[in-house]
Amino acid sequence: MIIKEQNREGNVGVHQWCTLIEESEAYLTSHFKYLDEIEQINFNKVLKAFIKNQVGEQHFGWVTGYGHDDLGRAKIDQIFAQIFNTEAAVVRPHFVSGTHAISCCFFGCLRPGDELISIAGEPYDTLHPIIKSLNEFGIIYKEIPLVEAGLKPAFANIDAISGYLSQKTKMVFIQRSKGYHWRRSLTIAEIEKIILLVKNFNKDIICFVDNCFGEFTEDREPTDVGADITCGSLIKNLGGGIVPAGGYIAGKKKYVHMAAERLTAPGIGEKGGCMFDMSRLILQGLFFAPHIINQVLKGISLTSYVFQKSGYEVNPKPDEIKTDIVVSIKLNDKAFLENICKAVQANSPVNNYLTPIPCKLPGYEDEVIMAGGTFIEGSTIELSCDAPIREPYILYWQGGLNYLHTKFVLSKIFS
Repeated sequence: MIIKEQNREGNVGVHQWCTLIEESEAYLTSHFKYLDEIEQINFNKVLKAFIKNQVGEQHFGWVTGYGHDDLGRAKIDQIFAQIFNTEAAVVRPHFVSGTHAISCCFFGCLRPGDELISIAGEPYDTLHPIIKSLNEFGIIYKEIPLVEAGLKPAFANIDAISGYLSQKTKMVFIQRSKGYHWRRSLTIAEIEKIILLVKNFNKDIICFVDNCFGEFTEDREPTDVGADITCGSLIKNLGGGIVPAGGYIAGKKKYVHMAAERLTAPGIGEKGGCMFDMSRLILQGLFFAPHIINQVLKGISLTSYVFQKSGYEVNPKPDEIKTDIVVSIKLNDKAFLENICKAVQANSPVNNYLTPIPCKLPGYEDEVIMAGGTFIEGSTIELSCDAPIREPYILYWQGGLNYLHTKFVLSKIFS
């Protein structure tokens, strides 16, 4: 209905919807098979970690107060460390968001006089206040501008990295997902190339990857290709749609410990913290995650195809490698953007009677509109979309626990 109201050349009508879906699924058959293979690899990885670490019902219990001797908490950390192929991990409900986990890594590992370089241009909006705070602590910040590619999404200027590194450089920050930018998200192969360049310059530079939105979308993680530390949110990929809060950090033991001391306090680090009866949910969500992400990736591939076929620029393309759970759609129309968000909200399982409107949110420079009738507030592994209210009005469509839900919502937009 919304597309029909727009009356744009090339848009589909009601009678064409079923044909369009059949066409898109036929076109995506081989890509969907590839996504099934990715799911199998990641499921095997998760199950092997559960088996090796001998998860038992005793790990579902919890303790109170300081959280000393919490068997479940220690077991979860071990399992995440194995999955990420790292020395250590800290997984806690106390992380408010992925941004919070990133902040702990920055402030835990950096000291006054250190230099931080963002590899893929300007980072996500919510990191801007953190970078300002780092500057106030005497930490030098630089970023390598993206390479503009005309009508195509910009991309990280990997060839320029060597020219930005110096003896003061302590950490390079690699944001895997596109954030609120019209750029290509970084594949694991590209992250590997970046890390190799950095380590060839100075092996002691910390390579830190913001893994938010990216876990289990490919068959490897950043730490499999040399990242020293990585982090993400449990209300995104690895929570499997059921974990109500939290995040994780994984990597080399000393860096994980330094970040954990920023989360709690020096001397406590990862050794304290009550899990608030969430250990079973975290483990179960992790077990669900490979399949849930498979459903998401199929959904955003379908979304990409349908919008592209209707005349809009999309990133990534329908059958391109998906390295995060987001597809961005350039709409060039504020009213249309708001109408799509209303349609997503109206066809959500929760709060479908509410109407999303643009507003100011903590950490964002522009007004933002967010649609997501999700079981968990802010859960971007569930079907949702959002956008900063600024030209060219790019919609960021993400998540979808069930592929059928994505098809249903698209039918309401395009029929």
